[in-house]
Amino acid sequence: MSEALVYPIELDAAGIHALLPHRGEMQLVQSLTVLDHDHFQARACWSADSAVLRGHFPGLPLVPGVMLVELVAQVAGAGMRAGSPVARRLEGDYVGLLAGIRKCSFKRPVRPGEVVEVDLRTRPMSETAAAVSAQLTIGGAEAAQVEILVINTPRAALDQTLAATRDSAAA
Repeated sequence: MSEALVYPIELDAAGIHALLPHRGEMQLVQSLTVLDHDHFQARACWSADSAVLRGHFPGLPLVPGVMLVELVAQVAGAGMRAGSPVARRLEGDYVGLLAGIRKCSFKRPVRPGEVVEVDLRTRPMSETAAAVSAQLTIGGAEAAQVEILVINTPRAALDQTLAATRDSAAA
């Protein structure tokens, strides 16, 4: 029998690090609050010396939109692993993957040093998949709306798929 979850669940960068495989500058989520099994809030901020911003754009550094989509995927992955009874029941080593981008719109650019607040909700589609909707704000002003699909895949199956792809490319 699994333990009862008590919300809110607060995670700092170290707690998120324990749940996600991302490392270094690719761990985007700095703090996460799991308000309920399907409702998460998080914060992220990019520094001006971030490698991803050096070339985007010289003299006018902006966080690429793809990084905002990745941020949403990471919030969903860590939030579900920490606070979703369905995701916590998965046995074995699973990796959360961005499986689809349904819709996204960017309302304003995100600059280095700006704190991006994420308010995210998930809707289970199966035991291993969830639809995700998120609103990103900076200082209360909307920065983006993102809708994605996230799936939890056994790491062994992912490793096999990658090996098969490598083998076909080499042939």
